[in-house]
Parts: sequence; structure tokens; C-alpha cells
Amino acid sequence: MPDPRPAITRDDVAHLAQLARIELTAAELDHLAPQLAVIVESVAAVSAVAAQDVPPSSHALPLQNVFRRDEVRPSLSPQEALAGAPESEQQRFAVPRILGEEA
Repeated sequence: MPDPRPAITRDDVAHLAQLARIELTAAELDHLAPQLAVIVESVAAVSAVAAQDVPPSSHALPLQNVFRRDEVRPSLSPQEALAGAPESEQQRFAVPRILGEEA
């Protein structure tokens, strides 16, 4: 059964490129249009077989948060952190200016 949706045309790609402020050559438009059409068809095929009882997921395997809890713990004092710095100023690392702009 043929798909009733129209394929992505060269004009569609040109319009999307214009909206995205991307300049494409005629050859790039001709090259991208069929590729985007295949991507859209592939997504439609996956959507067609997705069961209603299967919740959407972002990963094939169940994952859990592996980050530790954000807890306040003892750390270095500003003096200890800056002890090995070649230069410091107002409890901050002093580094050479790289952009030549005035602060």
C-alpha cells in the first residue's frame, strides 16, 4: 500500500534551509532531499509498529542515575587552593589577558 504522505521535495529542503539560515547549493539540495525522505519514512515505519502499551524511552536498557548526592563536604580554603598558583589576586587565580580587552 503506497504511503499517502508526499515525499520531501527539493523545494521543501530549500525552504527548511532558508528557515535555518543554511545556504545550500543546487547539488546539495538534490543530494539531501532523497536522504531526508528516507529518514522521514524510517521514522514513520518505526512509529507504525510501536505498540500502545510500550512507553516511550530514550534508551534500550533501563538506566538509573549514577551521580552521587550533592552534599556539602569539607574542601580547600581559598589560601590552600591558591598556594601553588604562580599568581593570585583577590582570592582568585591571576592569568594573562588573552583577548586584549579592558576589564
